[in-house]
Amino acid sequence: MLSLALRTLRFRLGGFAATFIAVFFGAALIMACGGLMESGVRNAVPAQRLAAAPIVVAGDQNYDGSRLSERVRLDRALVRTVEGVPGVARAVADVSFPVAVAGDGRPVTDESGGAAGDERRPLGHGWDSAELAPYTLTSGSRPGEVGDVVLDTGLAERAGARVGDRVRIAAAGRTQEFRLTGIVKQAGGRAAAQPAVFFTGEQAAAFGGGTVDAIGVLPEPGTDVAELRDRIDKALPGAAVTLTGDNRGLAEFPEAAGSQQNLVMLSAIFGGWAILVAMFGASSTLGLTVRQRQREMALLKAIGTTPSQLRRMILGETLVVSVLASVLGCLPGALMSHLLFDRLVGAGIVSGAVEFRQGLAPAVVAVAASLLAAVGAAHITARKVAETRATEALASSATEGHWLTRTRIVLSVLFLAGGAAMAVMTVTMMEGDLTASTAGPACIMWAIGLALLAPGFTKAIVWLLQGPLRALTGLTGHMAVLNSRAHTIRMASTITPIILLTGVASGTLYMQQIEDASNRAAHTGVLRADNVLTSRAGGFAPGTLDRVRQVPGVDAASSYVTSTGFVQSPEDAAQTGDGRPLQGVDDAGNLTVRAATGSLSELRGDSVALPVEHAESLGREVGDSVTLRLGDGTPVTVKVVATYHPKGDAGALLMPAPLLAPHTTDKVAKQILVRHAAGTDPAKVTAAVTALVKDQPGVEVSGSGALTAERTAGQQQLATVNYLVVGLIVGYTAISVINTLIAATGRRRREFGLQRLTGFTRKQVMAMTGLESVLTAIAGVFLGTVAAAVTVFPYSLAKLDKVVPPVPLWIYLAVVACAVLITFAATLLPAWRATRFRPVEAATAAA
Repeated sequence: MLSLALRTLRFRLGGFAATFIAVFFGAALIMACGGLMESGVRNAVPAQRLAAAPIVVAGDQNYDGSRLSERVRLDRALVRTVEGVPGVARAVADVSFPVAVAGDGRPVTDESGGAAGDERRPLGHGWDSAELAPYTLTSGSRPGEVGDVVLDTGLAERAGARVGDRVRIAAAGRTQEFRLTGIVKQAGGRAAAQPAVFFTGEQAAAFGGGTVDAIGVLPEPGTDVAELRDRIDKALPGAAVTLTGDNRGLAEFPEAAGSQQNLVMLSAIFGGWAILVAMFGASSTLGLTVRQRQREMALLKAIGTTPSQLRRMILGETLVVSVLASVLGCLPGALMSHLLFDRLVGAGIVSGAVEFRQGLAPAVVAVAASLLAAVGAAHITARKVAETRATEALASSATEGHWLTRTRIVLSVLFLAGGAAMAVMTVTMMEGDLTASTAGPACIMWAIGLALLAPGFTKAIVWLLQGPLRALTGLTGHMAVLNSRAHTIRMASTITPIILLTGVASGTLYMQQIEDASNRAAHTGVLRADNVLTSRAGGFAPGTLDRVRQVPGVDAASSYVTSTGFVQSPEDAAQTGDGRPLQGVDDAGNLTVRAATGSLSELRGDSVALPVEHAESLGREVGDSVTLRLGDGTPVTVKVVATYHPKGDAGALLMPAPLLAPHTTDKVAKQILVRHAAGTDPAKVTAAVTALVKDQPGVEVSGSGALTAERTAGQQQLATVNYLVVGLIVGYTAISVINTLIAATGRRRREFGLQRLTGFTRKQVMAMTGLESVLTAIAGVFLGTVAAAVTVFPYSLAKLDKVVPPVPLWIYLAVVACAVLITFAATLLPAWRATRFRPVEAATAAA
């Protein structure tokens, strides 16, 4: 039977082409998400500055199963401990601290926000650590005394500096002139991702604050690295870990560990969507093409073909087409995956230190999922065809039979119930970024559940619209209604991808709008600043804050520090794996929130102000103590001095900036908030503040938007990626819409020919098809809107505490217009092509 199917393939190219397209793009979509998943699971971060050390000792960035947000540093005395382990030839300390190399009074490197920007900013190191890269001098010599410095080739070129020149460098808040004694590059000409500035070991230790970031271990010749690592592990305290292989890069880029979570989370969410959409789209298309061959199947049965032969024929030809399509689909899928990864890196969501890794696993998953969808749909359809008698099959080829099977009912109930459960979880159980993990899939599950019941909804919608349609359009409308009522299953097959298109696009786009609104509410109004001073060079010069406060027209000025920590005691039941946001200030005059109890002006020393609901959940009042685990893992016991009502859904723990800043990666406050006095000239105050810091390279003065610039940039970057990935899914569903409609309409050439033989003109046939498209679009858009609502309203309630979110209506109208346009184009164009033939030729054509 398979050989017969293959020999007659040229007579069914349209149906097989539709199946091929659906499986091809489905496999490509799954493959694209699979590559991101594998890169996240592997999380390969090859060493750069520490490449010559086979073992690297670094601070343990893990806390209670979560990642600490700030770099965990090591005590310098640990270098001697490691060096004393048998088999260690040398233990080299690496110290890192932000610096700015000034050229014409400004930093010579272009700073950009996000993780990628942090990886491109220059860092200072001690010269001893240069051998760990290894770096080699291209000119000049090593720094010999305090006041000497060595630049890498990239920084030297951008600064226009040569050996012997005096170079202005800002470090630890101070700007000094250093003598450039040498220029280095990495061995082999490799360019480091992060520019490097080398000082003497003594000066680097002073800038670094007495701790080290990592320890590079150089073994004695012939020492087994694995055994040496075990010996070092036994000698280390609990706060340190050993890293080997690609994981050594985590000592240089600890923030890269968060890329694993980002990649796995994004690929899991969107990959799950992709698999569901691709499998359902492929099975829907295949089911339609097989149903359109019912007459052919009936004739085969009438001449003696057995049910098992029919099943083998359908499964065999489906397998041939699906294998070819899924394997070929992996090629563009791999390219799309790499492009998505690069976009994630460019957006700062994934560290640039992470390498893209894609093996056979994503391809196997993509091929397997595509084949499962195609063969599964073919099996279900083939079984139904094989079990139908020849006479019944001939009759059902003209009229449709019973569609509400037990399997369809069970599956639809499961999908609808699962989507409803996720919607409830969105409102009642999820917080923060986890909210989207249930809100998004709820839309997909309801779209599939509604699609399974689409024939019933189609009948109801046609019944509701038949009166107005007949009244407005006459005979053509009457024929469109009759066709829709007689072929509800065929019509439902074309409605399915429209449901997915409308539901996924509307739901996801509005989720991002709600997320943006939530972030605006959460990060505006808590702090007030008319000017924000931001340092890109490791803090401000000593006394800058006091001098800013003395500027005429300045009402309040405060250092500002942000971080993330954990409530260690008492137990915080509502705390997520991401911890709690921490904000450090040292002047309550820059806060716009008011204390519910206690006083915010008491934020001094070891103290904290808690959001009211958070204090209640912890069972703490003013005067009680709370133990926190700060961003670098340091435990600190603080006294509750106030509670306050936060604005928006993000209630940060407010702390004194001098307490929080030393436990961040840069160890200093990088922003100063300035509030103008009432009645002053804003321009004059801003000019005075700007003049005050003009001699500090890397310090910028901007408006209040800088308060949320980093957060807003991060959200916009995430939104860009969301739009990109969702665009791929929506693009696939759009292809499915076009594919399914063309397959459905193109097969009606014989039907159109018979209608024209009975007196219909070509214009009337086209008008009838257009009205059928109207019914199809209305049904698909309506059901897709219902599916989107299951995501939008719960997500809005969870994020904004509003059932109806304040989002623009034009987004929904644009999605609907897109769906309608695609529906009409994919219906009318093949109908126009099918009616080009003479009526007699069309009526006698093979069905």
